[in-house]
Amino acid sequence: MDGRRYSFLLVALALVFISMGASLAQGQGKAGNNKKAPYDAASTHYEVLKPSKKGQEKFLCLARGACNGKHLTCPSQCPERKPKKNKKNKGCFVDCSSKCEVTCKWRKPHCNGYGSLCYDPRFVGGDGVMFYFHGAKGGNFAIVSDDNLQINAHFIGTRPQGRTRDYTWVQALAVMFDRHTLVLAAKRVSQWDDSFEALIVRWDGEEVNVPTDGDAEWRATDSNEREVVIERTDETNGVKVTVAGLVELNVKVRAIGEEENKVHNYQLPANDAFAHLETQFKFTNLTDLVEGVLGKTYQPDYISPVKRGVPMPMMGGEDNYQTPSLYSPVCKACKFKGQVDFASI
Repeated sequence: MDGRRYSFLLVALALVFISMGASLAQGQGKAGNNKKAPYDAASTHYEVLKPSKKGQEKFLCLARGACNGKHLTCPSQCPERKPKKNKKNKGCFVDCSSKCEVTCKWRKPHCNGYGSLCYDPRFVGGDGVMFYFHGAKGGNFAIVSDDNLQINAHFIGTRPQGRTRDYTWVQALAVMFDRHTLVLAAKRVSQWDDSFEALIVRWDGEEVNVPTDGDAEWRATDSNEREVVIERTDETNGVKVTVAGLVELNVKVRAIGEEENKVHNYQLPANDAFAHLETQFKFTNLTDLVEGVLGKTYQPDYISPVKRGVPMPMMGGEDNYQTPSLYSPVCKACKFKGQVDFASI
């Protein structure tokens, strides 16, 4: 074999191996991690630098990829990640993933965004499909159940005369991980007042007071465990919760207004405003077999069974996800493997 034919053969073999490697990598990517870009943990992998002279916060991106080593600066329209007056000012959101950008956003749940849970419970799944799950008045259901994370919801509701089902809303969430339980709940109020704090936060059974001044945040005190931060996103009734390596929640307490009550014919009693939670979740490191009313929509091969194109596409499965209590990780489809300390709840 002459030198030219030998060189040609080597090049051809190299191209074959490269092609096989690329196909294998692509296949592994689909099977191993089919999560959507918004849930890339790299988005928050950055170092906070000294602000600019105009007070705009600056960051050095540490995530792998094209954004590594890039400097990002908050725009003048939203110079801080945590503005002191959240109702009037948007926050600066830093994304060091492949997007490599800073944007101005309101620090509150986006009820039409991925991972949202709002209204008469209306969900938007990890697949982007909207659906309703009514559960039952007084019932508790597993919203997410994974190896290291369990999130349950307690439903409140009412059934007007002549209706065959309950109107329901989520009144409380229990976030269980490791040996801890974090509860976020709305107080029962007869008349709604924005200035009244209707949000209750409990950490392992003890009520938490989230400061309103300074950084306006509360942190779990045990530095040997994963970081847990609760920060106010409004003067009252709004917080962002971060459980490092697992989940972020933007939570807002709201009530049913008089006009909303009339439009939907809820027929609510005069002494209960039905204060409830609006929440948007952002998950990190969910397994491919994650379960729960919302959790299962993050499975890589999940196909939503709800009927599209109707005003209220319904999701069933109450029997699979109902739990004995807000604090119980037990249901037919649940898979949480943590060890919650029930004695502390």
